[in-house]
Amino acid sequence: MAAFTLHYILHPLPHKPLLQKPRHCSSSLHLHRASVSASSSSSSSSGELVGIEEGIPAEDVKVLAKFKSLHNHISVLQVSRRADHPFAGSRLLLLDKPGNIHSISFLFNPLTSSYLDIFASLPPILPSGPIALLGFGAGSAARIIFHFYPQTIIHGYELDPSVISVGREFFGLTKLESQYKDQLFVHVCDAIEAVNSMEDGFFSGILVDLFMKGTVIPQLQDKNTWKEMKRKLLRGGRIMVNCGGRCVEPEDPRRDGDVVKEKTLEAISEVFGRDKVFVLNLGGTKVEDNCVGLTGNLPDLEVWKEKLTSPLWPYVDMWKPYVRNHD
Repeated sequence: MAAFTLHYILHPLPHKPLLQKPRHCSSSLHLHRASVSASSSSSSSSGELVGIEEGIPAEDVKVLAKFKSLHNHISVLQVSRRADHPFAGSRLLLLDKPGNIHSISFLFNPLTSSYLDIFASLPPILPSGPIALLGFGAGSAARIIFHFYPQTIIHGYELDPSVISVGREFFGLTKLESQYKDQLFVHVCDAIEAVNSMEDGFFSGILVDLFMKGTVIPQLQDKNTWKEMKRKLLRGGRIMVNCGGRCVEPEDPRRDGDVVKEKTLEAISEVFGRDKVFVLNLGGTKVEDNCVGLTGNLPDLEVWKEKLTSPLWPYVDMWKPYVRNHD
């Protein structure tokens, strides 16, 4: 399940922008470091969320849902279109105690100015075949992919049935399932267990977005998990994975986001080879980043761009070879 975080205080004071333009990607905004905390105090009933930085004024945010499921603390926020903020007009799904953002949706724009848009750049560099989305969330990534590649077949895997219910009620998932009823298959189950039972050589690509309690799940630091995923790929298939980073806030402070990111990338490189792993960092600073990984040879960048919608072009130039921190 996806996670990028966002620290803010909801109040009427002027706020700092929560999204920043990376220095080498001037045409689009990206998520800044973050954690959204849904306050359990009495003020939460009026829609006030409490964090540690200035942010979206309280009067510009409405809490549409807030409850605890078997697996998650769940909140759904609606940001007013009047808000002087890049999230204006968006709907946000927050999970975990720190309030990490797992899905984002704009009414008239399929793109989210987040790593979810990077996921949408994967289909053009894959062989023909279905795509697996491990950590489906409320369906944000699937929505973007179908918008640009309507012939895609997606199998989504999500652990929490309450997240799927929220996706259907608040994020247009019911409409998406109806529109692509023969192409979108949502499986409510443990994604890692599902991988073990999948047919070998079935998927052209696998998108991995698996978080729990504000951190990349431990199984992704195990090379055996990646060996199993690799077996599920068609010849020429690829995996793209949200590795997190300093941008996420774990419930357990011992699960440092940057350390977990590095261990995840090391496990991937052990299976695919260090020359077959590339990384894209959003945020661009040593303090704040979100890392996405890609397996396989780096495609011809100009050919890749030709197959993408123009707002996604800047991401193509941001991929770099993976280098371990201690090398």
